[in-house]
Amino acid sequence: MLRKVLTFIMAGGKGERLFPLTKDRAKPAVPFGGIYRVIDFTLSNCINSGLRKVFVLTQYKSASLQKHIRVGWNILSSELGEYIEILPAQQRVGDTWYLGTADAIYQNLYTLEEIEEHDDILILAGDHIYKMDYCTMIDFHRQMEADLTVGVIEVDKNRSLQLGVIEVNSSGQVTGFMEKPKNPTAIPGKPDKIYASMGIYVFKNPILRQELLADAKSKDTHHDFGKDIIPQMLKKGFKVCAYNFVDANNKEGPYWRDIGTIDAYYEANMDLVQVDPEFNLYDKIWPIRTYQEQFPPAKTVFAGDEITGRIGLALDSFVAGGCIISGGKVQRSLLSPNVRINSFSQVQDSILMEGVNVGRYAKIKRAIIDKDVDIPQGMVIGYDLQEDKKRFYVSESGVVIVAKGTEIKA
Repeated sequence: MLRKVLTFIMAGGKGERLFPLTKDRAKPAVPFGGIYRVIDFTLSNCINSGLRKVFVLTQYKSASLQKHIRVGWNILSSELGEYIEILPAQQRVGDTWYLGTADAIYQNLYTLEEIEEHDDILILAGDHIYKMDYCTMIDFHRQMEADLTVGVIEVDKNRSLQLGVIEVNSSGQVTGFMEKPKNPTAIPGKPDKIYASMGIYVFKNPILRQELLADAKSKDTHHDFGKDIIPQMLKKGFKVCAYNFVDANNKEGPYWRDIGTIDAYYEANMDLVQVDPEFNLYDKIWPIRTYQEQFPPAKTVFAGDEITGRIGLALDSFVAGGCIISGGKVQRSLLSPNVRINSFSQVQDSILMEGVNVGRYAKIKRAIIDKDVDIPQGMVIGYDLQEDKKRFYVSESGVVIVAKGTEIKA
């Protein structure tokens, strides 16, 4: 069955609301959970679902993303017709880059024409955190004999201003799509819940081609699946169904996060270091894989003494390979590879990316320190937001972000 499915992952977004983390990288390339990149979760879902023909569409600031996929996801056998292949924006059908999600697929229609034996096209977003067996959605799509199936998840109605909302009738067929509506239509029988679009679509191959060609000829369009393709298909009478996401491995209910803002990104990372996190990275049934360089094991040094209080300690934290906690304290934080925490320093409720060095006596709280930043001795970050705003970025909830390449003077 899966040999008849071709998969596209949309990985070209700018991720403007995640700035400055996206200053030098695409949103799917942003580090997450200590050792991963955001796109690793979608790619892992593909591999775990048995999907072996995957195209990754890139565009903005894609160098680090392309390198990560090239060196870390070169795991399939081309001799068996399997691949994870990068498709950068190439202006193949005009002089514009991708104008929207639908246009990104349209500009690569030549790929579909070369592989005509595929019955269905699976389109995924490369910037969400979740675990999903795409086979169940594809099965549903085929059983319903749908022209298009949209992946949806139940969320509270008060979150509608942040999401695309799918309207459905009692039989599960889609009747409308609203982008961030103030007064969304609730799920039938659940007045406080709505169906949010997950940005996941399964199309019948011929229908997708037909609708993309029609959209490309239209002048009144955003070239977007949610804003244009779905409404047009509903007007034309196509059968569009909603697949309600089921997360069988999560006892707390379906887990899906669009980490589109700094605060959403921070909260999703902080959940991972809880005693019983909502998202389980230690699930052997559905492993999340990534590429890791060859670092030595993490270590802590200095057991502490009563006079100086010098102690290397990490509590309720992720500590990746290559890290050295040398006489400093780390609590409820995530340390990416090759981070050094020097003596008498304190790191709390923070995310430190690869190569960060925290100088002696420094204090960091509720902060995100991007790659290769050197925190000077005695520096204090996250304790006085008014001072922090003078030199760093501060989110709406008060998370301090020190951008990659920032030179900090003590």
